[in-house]
Amino acid sequence: MDAEECSFVRLLTPEGPEEDGGPEDGGPAASPEQVRQEMERCKELCRALEREHAELRMAKEAIEQRTRELRKEGELLHKNLEQQLCFNRDEEMSCQMDILSAKEEKNRLRQEEQVLKQKLEEARKRVLQEDPVMMLPALPEKKMVFKGLVTNKEDMNKLMLTPLIRYPLLGGSALVVFEKAEVAQRIVEMKEHTVELSNGEELEELDRCRVRVQAAPVDVLLPSVLEIGLTRSSRSIILSDLPSLGIPEEALLDKLELFFSKTKNGGGEVESREFLDDSSQVVLTFAQDGVAEPLIARGHIQVLLGKGKYDLKISPHVSGDITNLQLQPSRCPRTVLLSGIPDVLGEEPMRDTLEIHFQKASRGGGEVETLAYVPLGRQAVAVFTEDAG
Repeated sequence: MDAEECSFVRLLTPEGPEEDGGPEDGGPAASPEQVRQEMERCKELCRALEREHAELRMAKEAIEQRTRELRKEGELLHKNLEQQLCFNRDEEMSCQMDILSAKEEKNRLRQEEQVLKQKLEEARKRVLQEDPVMMLPALPEKKMVFKGLVTNKEDMNKLMLTPLIRYPLLGGSALVVFEKAEVAQRIVEMKEHTVELSNGEELEELDRCRVRVQAAPVDVLLPSVLEIGLTRSSRSIILSDLPSLGIPEEALLDKLELFFSKTKNGGGEVESREFLDDSSQVVLTFAQDGVAEPLIARGHIQVLLGKGKYDLKISPHVSGDITNLQLQPSRCPRTVLLSGIPDVLGEEPMRDTLEIHFQKASRGGGEVETLAYVPLGRQAVAVFTEDAG
């Protein structure tokens, strides 16, 4: 770059800088007016540059301010994004935990359902009574002695039921069984009774403590009609007369399954084996039809168990289902339900107080045979059986 382009102020002569030259070249000097005009022009140029510089500085500051704002917005957005990602991770983890918990609950409920179904089936088997005529071959042989009791022929095929009813008893209540039914009837008719808690002590009227209880009859449901359908299994047999070998039940079941799974012994593939409840009999179920019937026809079979052979009885397996059950309400004539008993005494003192009160003839009571009291906050189950009296 030459000297003219680098110079900030340039003085011009009327004839031009290159033609006449400046004072250094021996040319004529610039006039004061020209110098003044040149100075004004330079000042105007300087002011313009200063304005541009101020505008550029303001623009720079605005850009820097905007940059800072954008940086803050970016940091805020980044922070919010991290928080949202963290929240999403927590939500995802929580959802996964909920899903896992739901699956576990589903599995638990499925297992509980299977257990309840099994218990229901077992309870149904215990409740069902099977026809003695059909079940005679399946019963284990027992020695019996005739005592001289003769049954009418028309009663041979009747099913006799012994009631065993469970009655829920809530807290703050009691069951009172009187020796005479008329006493219980009288107590029920009175409905409300005021019981003194002084236990026979002579106290002033103001010192006596009394509670009011309500008396009500006890009604239970008894079966009036019961019909049972019996089904003989085509794959199952019952083994009885089992010996006592002093080994675990599972080991005995393994030995029986091993013996009856061999075709040379007249058996086949065993699907299941189990002991009947409250008996020494075993039920074997085969995987295919046609195996159980020939064994049942034999009646007995010698089985090698351990070091000895034992003669086992083979019987058919008969199951029953309730096809018709009708219930009717029945009132317990000698039993009274007391309710509304407050928790103001211990269990034994309250029971004694109630028994003393309801034994007094002056209170409408009579001789108490049994009294069962359940304090508040507890529950119990009363079992009703057939009244032998």
